[in-house]
Amino acid sequence: MEWIVLGAIALIFIFAISIYNRLVVARNRYKNAFAQIDVQLTRRYDLIPNLVEVAKRYMAHEKDTLEAVIQARNAAVTGLKNASANPGDPDAVGQLNQAEQGLSGALGRLFALSENYPDLKANQNMMQLSEEITATENKVAFARQAYNDAVMSYNIVRESVPNNFIAGPFGFGPAQLLEIDDPAKREAVKVDFG
Repeated sequence: MEWIVLGAIALIFIFAISIYNRLVVARNRYKNAFAQIDVQLTRRYDLIPNLVEVAKRYMAHEKDTLEAVIQARNAAVTGLKNASANPGDPDAVGQLNQAEQGLSGALGRLFALSENYPDLKANQNMMQLSEEITATENKVAFARQAYNDAVMSYNIVRESVPNNFIAGPFGFGPAQLLEIDDPAKREAVKVDFG
């Protein structure tokens, strides 16, 4: 009878270890996915001062817009640093979400204003930087999707029974999705047949 009890305890212990290991793997996957976002966002943030510098030459009287872009970029850099330090912190990821929304809005205003300056639009540096930022934003979108998939998988593993009995006591808290809302993407497409 002792052997049966010891065997049952050993099986429970092995089962708990396997759950813990699954949680560790899932957590490391979303942290690695966030590291990919970090790389792409850092590249994007590094391109923005060059873009503003080129635009300054043509848009001297649009100083407020240019300063707003730089301020939004600096806020996003700070948000990224905080979120990179702990991608599992929902508050830090939420702050990054807000900072990215602010930066996207400021960049959108800059690009909209640049339409009024044909010389700026035709500037080779501006075109190249715009293309690089667009390509980088596409990479950010793919990296964000991979991160969100990893977070979802982690949260499912963490919340599932019996995993949740191991997750709570061992500090496996919920992970936050990185959702950068772009209101323009949510608008219905307007078709004009006129």
